[in-house]
Amino acid sequence: MSASRRSGTTDELGPDEPEQPERDGADLLAALLDGMDAALCAFDADGVVTHWNREAERILGWSAAEAVGRQGFAGWAVRTADAGEVEERLLSAMRAPGRQVHEFALLTKDGGRVLVRTQSAAVRGPDGRPAGVYCAFSEVHAQIDLERSIALSEALLEDASWGVVLVDADLRPAVVNAHAARALGAGRTSVLGRPLGELLTQGVEELENALTHVLAEGAPPAPAEVWVRVRTSEGERRRCWRSGFVRLASPLAEEPVPLGVGWLFQDITEAKQGEQEAALLRFRANQLHRAARAAAECEDPAEAAVVHLDFALAGFADHALIDRVVGGSAADTDTAEPVRLVRVAATPSGAPGPSVLTGTAGVPVRYAEGHPAVQCVERTGSVRTGAGVRATPEQAREWAAARQWPADTVHGLCAVLRSRGRTLGVVTFLRGAGRSAFERPDAMYAEDVATHIATALDLADTMEQPEKR
Repeated sequence: MSASRRSGTTDELGPDEPEQPERDGADLLAALLDGMDAALCAFDADGVVTHWNREAERILGWSAAEAVGRQGFAGWAVRTADAGEVEERLLSAMRAPGRQVHEFALLTKDGGRVLVRTQSAAVRGPDGRPAGVYCAFSEVHAQIDLERSIALSEALLEDASWGVVLVDADLRPAVVNAHAARALGAGRTSVLGRPLGELLTQGVEELENALTHVLAEGAPPAPAEVWVRVRTSEGERRRCWRSGFVRLASPLAEEPVPLGVGWLFQDITEAKQGEQEAALLRFRANQLHRAARAAAECEDPAEAAVVHLDFALAGFADHALIDRVVGGSAADTDTAEPVRLVRVAATPSGAPGPSVLTGTAGVPVRYAEGHPAVQCVERTGSVRTGAGVRATPEQAREWAAARQWPADTVHGLCAVLRSRGRTLGVVTFLRGAGRSAFERPDAMYAEDVATHIATALDLADTMEQPEKR
């Protein structure tokens, strides 16, 4: 390019200026070579160095001015004793198809040795004949690190025994491994690009909040346990995932640019449920123990029965009732007479507080036929009931009112009071809408409590009989 052309004037090209494209091409080639992440050198057909980029200078310390024009590597970049073998390996690429990969040691300018891995291939001239060789090389440890990173990525996204999801900056799955796809109840491609809210019905807000935090602040210091509900073809499933998060940034940008979040998770639902069940059993056993010790200090056995009821309520139910069979007890053979029950103790229906003894008047409770408490006496076994998962608040209130229970009740559990082969009554535990329905383990706990209450009430009857005589 002429001086006038460089200065921006509009004069015509001189005789020597048609060389401009070739010079621009040389400048572009030099820029490309110097911008490469790999070290690169080239040799002509006689083994003379023709190109040497900045990465090669960084690794070995020899500048392009010192390297270009030298005959091979002998005496400066390779030990003289090894020069013949190294040169033969490199130049053999001119006679072989494709690329050749070799490893050997090169010398740095300060006398050190660097083990490099090279990829060399022939450079062909206009006539198609080999005109030289280009050689790209990098330090072996750097190449191995790269290969390990690639291998790790492929293994995580194919064979990992835990879920791996790459989430983009819009919080949508971009890559999903097979394990994660199974956990999400969908195929690997069908989940890509979909909002998490379409895959999960519970836990979406917590999960998206964690992903947003990682994008803004980086990875949290410890894994997080997230409870979710997953939509599947068989219905919704509640799962607990122990999740770890890492922020993904582009290695090509001058400043870290977040590409998304790597989300790794394991399903620990069974272990978590086991821990919760064990903790619940310990708590309930402790409550039974404390109730027994407190009841032992009561002079009145009826008061001891109420103590057992109050200790059982903690963490178990919102309300509780004790109903006695009219006449004191019912034998197993008393099937002809209808069951009539008298309320003897109940928790306050308004503000929370300790249970109180009631029913001094002895008026039977207006339980309809088929009431859960009546069924419990008739069957001499526990009865679980509920308003139904699809009941509206108004329907739930009507359901509770029909059973003479507090208006906020949606779940009920009746356990029979048995002592010395007789049915003394029923203890009823009630839960509101904020609690789950009673299950079989709950019924077993209620039966344990009922045994203590029945023993206390039987003792109260025994103490009253001498006074009546």
